[in-house]
Amino acid sequence: MFTALLLSAPGTRLDPILAENLRSAWGGSALDWLSPGEAVEFGLPAMPDNRWDVWADLQQARVDLVIQKTEGRRKKMLLADMDSTMIQQECIDELAAEAGVGERVAEITKRAMNGELDFEGALIERVGLLKDLDEAVIARVLESRITHMPGGRELIATMKAHGGYAALVSGGFTAFTEVVAEALGFHEHRANTLLAAGGKLTGDVARPILGREAKVQALHEITERLGITPEDVIAVGDGANDLGMLGLAGTGVALHAKPVVAEQCEVRVNHGDLTALLYIQGYRRAEFSA
Repeated sequence: MFTALLLSAPGTRLDPILAENLRSAWGGSALDWLSPGEAVEFGLPAMPDNRWDVWADLQQARVDLVIQKTEGRRKKMLLADMDSTMIQQECIDELAAEAGVGERVAEITKRAMNGELDFEGALIERVGLLKDLDEAVIARVLESRITHMPGGRELIATMKAHGGYAALVSGGFTAFTEVVAEALGFHEHRANTLLAAGGKLTGDVARPILGREAKVQALHEITERLGITPEDVIAVGDGANDLGMLGLAGTGVALHAKPVVAEQCEVRVNHGDLTALLYIQGYRRAEFSA
């Protein structure tokens, strides 16, 4: 048995007629509104052959479509990327802007997240451009440039209220994950450590560097410690270095992801915010915690 979920973009009302027409065309069960005008689902006996054609059509209407197996979709653990996922920025790009090398670093970041560059090499190159930046700039960037992705606090609070565990695993920096994890309610965080001396960044990071394989390792280590399996995990990310954990998790969500990432994921959210991960698990708006 499968479940088809329709999600509207924030501020856009989901058309009930559109939902009913799709349900009828696919021979689905009755519509079940998880949030009126925002999220609706219905059961399906099988995966539709024209799934991705319909998905593409709905994208034009700013509606996300997720079809998944009904059984086991509510997860026990959230594993999340940070940059452009739990926050709306790339931390290294914001630091680079303060250092006067913003455009150069942002271009490298873009290529790395698209999978065009080796992540580790790209990180070392970008951090090198931050050499001699005042370490105090990190606090200023956190205060003035970093904003949380909408829905993140509700996502974590709701999963925690139902016994779930939340881990933040980033190819970014602990100076940022520590603050973001605390603000949003994560149980733990992992990231790279920017090195500093005499109050200034050295232009290097501590080894080993946390990248794609380290995120997969984190998934294995944390699930083993909790006594659960990767199938019990919902993972979310947007870049090429997230593909390993997205593919391993029971539900891997490509959130506002780069095209090369989205095309390799079964669950794609291009218009919704992080509360989409709750609807994907079958939570109703009335069950959300703040």
